[in-house]
Amino acid sequence: MAITLTDKAAERVRKFIAQRGKGLGLRLGVRTSGCSGLAYTLEFVDELGDDDTTFDSNGVTVIVDAKSYAMLDGTVLDYAREGLNEGFKFTNPNAKETCGCGESFKV
Repeated sequence: MAITLTDKAAERVRKFIAQRGKGLGLRLGVRTSGCSGLAYTLEFVDELGDDDTTFDSNGVTVIVDAKSYAMLDGTVLDYAREGLNEGFKFTNPNAKETCGCGESFKV
């Protein structure tokens, strides 16, 4: 499997990288946090790490470290605007539970 970005998410990431003026791609990761135990992380990457896996999705390089990959494999990242709110949305087939706010999950 892999990690994919929808057209809207890829467009938004390309825009952020262009505004930033540099970057190899977008890192998706997982950290311990939140009421369900794990939280998603997003950051722009300028250098790859030794344990990174990369994917190309809609013209964007997606970077994931080995530890996070096991929990994110198959995830789809979307970008949505709902009313006054906008942001990235994760659809993770590995998540067994999510918290009410949607910011954290369990595998």
